[in-house]
Amino acid sequence: MTISKEQLITWLDNTAGVMQEKREYLTELDAAIGDADHGINMDRGFSKVKEKLPTVADKDLGTIFKTVGMTLMSSVGGASGPLYGTFFMKAGMALMGKEALAAEDFLTFVENGVGGILQRGRAEVGDKTMYDVWAPVLEGIKGGVEAGKTAPELSADAVVVAEKALEGTIPLQAKKGRASYLGERSIGHQDPGATSSTLMLKALLNVIA
Repeated sequence: MTISKEQLITWLDNTAGVMQEKREYLTELDAAIGDADHGINMDRGFSKVKEKLPTVADKDLGTIFKTVGMTLMSSVGGASGPLYGTFFMKAGMALMGKEALAAEDFLTFVENGVGGILQRGRAEVGDKTMYDVWAPVLEGIKGGVEAGKTAPELSADAVVVAEKALEGTIPLQAKKGRASYLGERSIGHQDPGATSSTLMLKALLNVIA
């Protein structure tokens, strides 16, 4: 069982709605340990993505994801724009010509996207960033592919892993970005980037479940 291009376009479209709905929530999280702009930035970026989608709906997934990446890079401020932009651009480059995501393609999507996050952010697990969600999600998908799971099953598993990892960011002390300036005062707060990443994964599952 694959995830179709139509489902993925719906996912990206729905993610814009989720980021608009959670704008204040994400901003509140960021106000505690950052610049108080993550919700604003994510809402702006994915609203631009939503506007772009009709112009690339007839293209292959690689082109669609690269367009998403470039749109986020050009419209989202702060650290999240380059990180999410590079995620989608790297994923798109690895999926040129694809019209759907089988299990192996879903792994390719996440693996190359996470590689983009690492290239941009140079974070490690435990630094209290979005990578604290994406690292275990990637490992879980690798294991799921080896176990013969379908792409929708991998998506469902990814949400479970992400939610647990997201909660795990709360007791961490931030070591990257603006939050790292707070030192121990960053402990006890949920990471905004890890939160928006989890929201994206949940939005995908809601489309294909």
